[in-house]
Amino acid sequence: MSDGLTVPFALAAGLSAVSSTSVVVLAGLAEIAAGSIAMGLGGYMAARGDAEHYASERQREEREIVEREHDEEEEIYQIFEEYGVDRAASAPALAALKKNPTAWVDFMMRFELGLEEPLKNRASRSALTIAVSYVVGGLVPLLPYMLVHDNASALKFSVLITLAALLVFGGIKGQMTGTGWLKSAMQTVLIGGIAAAAAYGLANLLNRAHI
Repeated sequence: MSDGLTVPFALAAGLSAVSSTSVVVLAGLAEIAAGSIAMGLGGYMAARGDAEHYASERQREEREIVEREHDEEEEIYQIFEEYGVDRAASAPALAALKKNPTAWVDFMMRFELGLEEPLKNRASRSALTIAVSYVVGGLVPLLPYMLVHDNASALKFSVLITLAALLVFGGIKGQMTGTGWLKSAMQTVLIGGIAAAAAYGLANLLNRAHI
């Protein structure tokens, strides 16, 4: 959603210097469509890649506890030693794991490789969430251009509502991630503002050079 707010906002701000509101809206909608598809597919492929990587590593661990049992036992001891547990104390845990190969593999995946099994259907949910969030975010800065036919006025309203949306979104994100709502809100607004200012300034510069 942050990208959805920022990229169409910057595009609309840049185009508003040289184009009519109808062109801004059409270009913005085209960018939202392309951006949501690209980012949704990117999220899907990333999630699929994580799932495939987990499956591949799990298959390798399943082979190794059979073909390289001694090496895997040593790795168990090393893992426990990192937590201050000596071999004598960790031996019963190793014996219990050896009786349950599935649990042994689970343990190695978690504590040796640091991998968690991805949730089922994560790829499709990730793609849908990213795509929809991008569309929702992208429509916010375009709304003034749809309702106001004067570029200067539409740009002012777009700046105001987009900054407000960035503040709210950044604050919520900060609360959810524990980084602090004010810090996150300011960072989100700063990034969006820099992107929009750069796009608007470049469009103006190119337009004057062309004239």
